[in-house]
Amino acid sequence: MNSYRICPRHLERMTDDTGLLEHALGSVPRRQEGYTTDDNARALWACSVIQRMEPDASERWLKLADIYLAFLLWLQKEDGTFHNNVAYDRSPEPETASDDCHGRAVWAAVNAWAELPDEGSRWAAETILLRSAAAAQQLQFPRGWAYTLAAYSRLWTVEECYPLRMTRPELLEKLQAWTVIERLEGNLMDLYSTSAEPGWHWFEPQMTYGNGVLPWALYSSYQATGRETVRRVAKESLDFLAEQMTAKEGWIRPIGNRGWADRGHRSQWDQQPLEVMKLALAAMEAYRVEGSQEYKELIRRCREWFHGENDCRRPLADPSDGSCCDGLTPNGPNRNKGAESTISFLMTEYMYAELNSGQIDFEKRVEVLENLNL
Repeated sequence: MNSYRICPRHLERMTDDTGLLEHALGSVPRRQEGYTTDDNARALWACSVIQRMEPDASERWLKLADIYLAFLLWLQKEDGTFHNNVAYDRSPEPETASDDCHGRAVWAAVNAWAELPDEGSRWAAETILLRSAAAAQQLQFPRGWAYTLAAYSRLWTVEECYPLRMTRPELLEKLQAWTVIERLEGNLMDLYSTSAEPGWHWFEPQMTYGNGVLPWALYSSYQATGRETVRRVAKESLDFLAEQMTAKEGWIRPIGNRGWADRGHRSQWDQQPLEVMKLALAAMEAYRVEGSQEYKELIRRCREWFHGENDCRRPLADPSDGSCCDGLTPNGPNRNKGAESTISFLMTEYMYAELNSGQIDFEKRVEVLENLNL
């Protein structure tokens, strides 16, 4: 039984019959700001995995998951891509197509397909995946690659779930899963070889946003391809990121969005909950592969950042309703509690709870990796 209670109350407060609203003023939803596929995809992912660990509240999580899944179905276009920004009156807002949005939606759909108990919901998630297949071949940007690579790698390695329309080999063939995995893994490896140098073990000349998804994706694909060079780059880049995101006092210090970080500069403010969650996500996948206690400790420090082990020594999260402040500034927490920050807290709590639940089966993981065609 999971002793770490994760509360969906604030997520419910931010959700109406259309989907998850993007922003809040304090704890109150700001309807005039509308919705995004980004946030609804993140929320679908969160609900799909958390419902397994929260049997007493599973119906609440599953009800939310249905809303977010319907949102993704609605916003997926005929070509398989996703419209991201939607006004409160449900009218699509002008925008440029986003690879990041597409990747997040595909990752969410894979998790819904693999985790949700209802076959009707899984059928809808499978529909999204099949429709998105052609667009996966057109992605041009690293974080879109990363989400899609992680999604297809999970499809490739998860064997306990069965497709509803066809056999598992037929589904993987329909998606051209292995071709996508090899291409996107190669793209990230090429990116790293171009930018990394002594003292800068990173994929780009600058560390900006969502950094943790890059090593996370390579750790995910390693479990499909078994390439040791991929594992080495995943570990080297994650260790460098963790170093860059650790204060000299030992607590987590996210790279601030007022200037980001490069070889000669590192911004301290403003700190975003999303960056902490993405670091925990990469550390979680590293722990699954490496089994090293340093990654378990890194996840703990990420969690504690939300609870006050940070530069301001003040908590951002409220476990009583599952809400989280939008960021940490030099003057303390930003008191608005929007969708992205709240999901970042909920997912970090989930990862910490899973880590301490004994559900990570290392013997099975080692067997899977040993059976890869290295």
